[in-house]
This record gives sequence, C-alpha cells and structure tokens, in this order.
Amino acid sequence: MGASEHRLSTAFEHVRQRTLHLAEPLTAEDCCAQSMPDASPIKWHLAHTTWFFETFILEPREPGFRPHDAAFRVLFNSYYNGVGAKHPRAQRGLLTRPTLAEVHAYRTAVDTRMLRLLASRPDDADLAALVELGLQHEQQHQELILTDVKHLLSRNPLYPAYIDSPLPASGPVEPLTWIDFEGGLAEIGHAGEGFAFDNESPRHRQYLQPFALASRLVTNGEYLEFVEAGGYRDPALWLSDGWDLVANGTLDAPLYWVGDGDRRREFTLHGLQALDLARPVTHVSLYEADAYARWRGARLPTEAEWEFAARDTALTCGDLHPRAAGSSGLAQMFGECWQWTASGYAPYPGFAPAAGAIGEYNGKFMVNQYVLRGSSCATPHGHARASYRNFFPAGARWQFTGIRLAR
Repeated sequence: MGASEHRLSTAFEHVRQRTLHLAEPLTAEDCCAQSMPDASPIKWHLAHTTWFFETFILEPREPGFRPHDAAFRVLFNSYYNGVGAKHPRAQRGLLTRPTLAEVHAYRTAVDTRMLRLLASRPDDADLAALVELGLQHEQQHQELILTDVKHLLSRNPLYPAYIDSPLPASGPVEPLTWIDFEGGLAEIGHAGEGFAFDNESPRHRQYLQPFALASRLVTNGEYLEFVEAGGYRDPALWLSDGWDLVANGTLDAPLYWVGDGDRRREFTLHGLQALDLARPVTHVSLYEADAYARWRGARLPTEAEWEFAARDTALTCGDLHPRAAGSSGLAQMFGECWQWTASGYAPYPGFAPAAGAIGEYNGKFMVNQYVLRGSSCATPHGHARASYRNFFPAGARWQFTGIRLAR
C-alpha cells in the first residue's frame, strides 16, 4: 500500500466511523423519525452518504459493479436529477424499510468495496479527488445529523437530551468592541491549497470600503434585550418577508428558547437548560439577525468583509453548543455559530459547475439563499476554512446560526 493510498484509506475509515459514532446515542426510533421537510432522519443520512460513494465512485469504476440494492438508488438520492428519480424529501421519515440494521449492512458492504477499490488504484488522482469530495460531503452530513436530531428531540415534550453530560455555566463574557479594517483591494475565494468546494472559486478581487466588525458574536443576554424592548413588535426593524413571519406568529424568539420572563430556558443537545446569557444567541434566521443589527444601529457584514477579516484567524472547534467569548480581539469567527452575512448566494465571477450530475452539488442552489460564514459547534474538526461558503434560505433557523455585527 502506497503512502498516499494509505492516507486516503485511513481518512475514509475515520470519517465513516465518526458518522456511526454520532448515531450511537440514538435509538432505532430516533433514527427513523423526521421532524420537518428540511430535516432528514438519521437513518437516511447514514444511507445517503453511503449512496454517494456507491453511485459516484463504485458504479463507474468497480469491475463488475452490481448495486447493493437497486431500490436504494431512488430511496437515498437527495437532489441529483442527473442520476434519476428521487424519493420525496418530505417523506423520508416514512421509510421504515429498509431497517436501520439493513442500512448499517449497506454501509459495511460499501465500505469494504471502497477500500478494495482504493487499494487497487493507488495512483488514480481523479479517484482520490472524488473520494475527498465524498468525505467532505459526509462531514457536512455529520453536522446535519446533529442539527436534525436536535430539532427532532425538541419536538418531544419530554425534551430528551442527545447526550447526558451537563452543559457548564459560562463565566463573564468579554465586552463587545469594534475591530477596524482599512479595506482596499482584497483577494476573495479559495487560494488553491487543500480541499475546497467548487463554489469557493475562482479566487477574484473585490474592493472593500473601510469597515469594522464586532469583536465577538451577539450573546443571548444582548438578544434578550432586543426581545424585551419590543424588537418583535416593531415593523420598522424588519425586512418585509421577515415581518410577515413575525405577524403570523412564526417568529417571536430564537428557535429553541422556551418560556419567558425569569424562567426562560433553551433547548440544547444537552437537554433543556437555563438560558445562559453569556453564550452566543443561536438558531436565528437572517431576518432576525438583520432586525437585531438595525436595532443596534449596525448591519450584517458582507461575505467578502467577513473573509477578509478572517484571513489570519485561527480555526477552532466547538463542543456541541456555542461557548461564551473567552478572549479579546476578533473572537468566535469559527467553531461556535455560522454567521449570517448580507450577501446573497451567487456564483463568483468565472464560476462553472463540474460536468455531469456531480456538478449539481452547489451551482444549482445559487438563488434565493444567503451566505453564512465561519463554522459552528457542530462542524467536524478540520472541515472549516476562511473561504467556506455555507448557504441557507433567509428563514432557516435549525442550523447553529448566529449574529456578528458590522458597521
């Protein structure tokens, strides 16, 4: 086994095992349920990430390829129209069959075949690149496993915890200060070293006016001030579509806040906890982030401003819930909350998707979405970078989304 093939096989086994580890605290019933159309059952995540390797790597490359189960091609296709038919997204929770045990058997079989293929083609650079894409794709689903199961458990009136370990209280939070940047002509996008998704390229130049970023994320305590000051009752603060959601009762506090007054609590992966005023507010929509920024006399950063500011920032990883800012300077850029920007999700100048169905990975979603930057407490170690472009519709809240102010 060559050194490069050994590294890739080791990385493959590590990523695949971590996905299983994330599902270990869950029952079979937990793994099959679907709490809303945007979230998928954990069993489906386990199968779909396997489907990716079987469909895009084994099928065109394995000698004498035969599908593990021909029905899985449809059941676990997410959005790849070039592959063929798909099971409706909102009905993934109805897939009581195949069983969880059968999905685990599917993973084991495909893993064995993948490792055999890697050993037989140690110098295949195209294969290695596609396997790396598959691993990065699975890491995205690892984050989704945590956020989807959090939403699922929050719908249960028992508020069961994903993990039993306590969530410790935070110490005093660092005061919010402003970090100034001169701006100028900035290089934006992936610089070409290491992995990146296609939407991070081509690298290009943008001119930035002088700007400032808040030194840390907005806290629960600061956002509570907005709530108690009537922020959800003032239409002057809200974008039109956001105010419609406020008016119909959809938005009145961050997604997992429970109760009001002195008894206000927050549902976490550790279960229901007292609202920690020092930790970053999270699970807010673009509409809420924008309204809060207006209320504070600030705004949200553009994605170019955010990337320019983050270019020399150390990457950090979280611990399943956002932590309070423990240092001065530009803090919490990574590892706590994805940060809404004011930038719509659009292609960079010169962007072109890859040929074939794999080109559907990012490009076709470049409409009606906003860009988020950084990473969250649920993002796998090694998956974050300054050029990473996450994206969601403006109303999305089930991801760990937070607020960084700009001016």
